[in-house]
Amino acid sequence: MDGGKALARLKFKMRLDFVAESKSGKLFFGNKGSEDQAEELRQQKVSLLRNIPVQGINIEDINMDHEIYTIIDDYSNRVSYYAPVSILFSADSLENAVKFTMKEEFRTIEMVDPDQIILSQMETVRLIQNVNEELLNFKRVLERRMENWK
Repeated sequence: MDGGKALARLKFKMRLDFVAESKSGKLFFGNKGSEDQAEELRQQKVSLLRNIPVQGINIEDINMDHEIYTIIDDYSNRVSYYAPVSILFSADSLENAVKFTMKEEFRTIEMVDPDQIILSQMETVRLIQNVNEELLNFKRVLERRMENWK
C-alpha cells in the first residue's frame, strides 16, 4: 500500500447501531424499558470499545448523541430499538480497518483521510483474502449462535 514510502494512518468514520428487541409490539403504548435497554446496551458496548485495545486501531472519538429509533417487523410484530454510535478511528492498515468494522452492528463507513488509496496487486489480493477470512469467522460465530438458539 505504501510503495516503499511511509504510509500515514488511515482515518475512518463508522456508524454502528446497537439493537434491543421488545418482547411484544408495545410501541404505541410506550415501551420505555426497551428504549432504556437500547441505551444501556449502547453504553456497555461503547465502554468496551473505549477500554479494550484493538491491534492497529486508534479510536479518536465516539459520538453517542444520536437518537434511539425503532423499527417494527411486519411479520412478527416485534419492535426493535436501535441505538446508533459514530466512531472516528484511525487504522495502521486497510486490513486492520476491515477487521475492526466486521461487526453485526455495522451500518456505514466513510473514509476521512486520505482521499484515495492505491493498492498493488499483492496488496489487493491480501485485502480480499483478509475480507474472506473475516466473513468466514463471522459465519462461524453466527452458526454457533444458531446452534445455541435451537
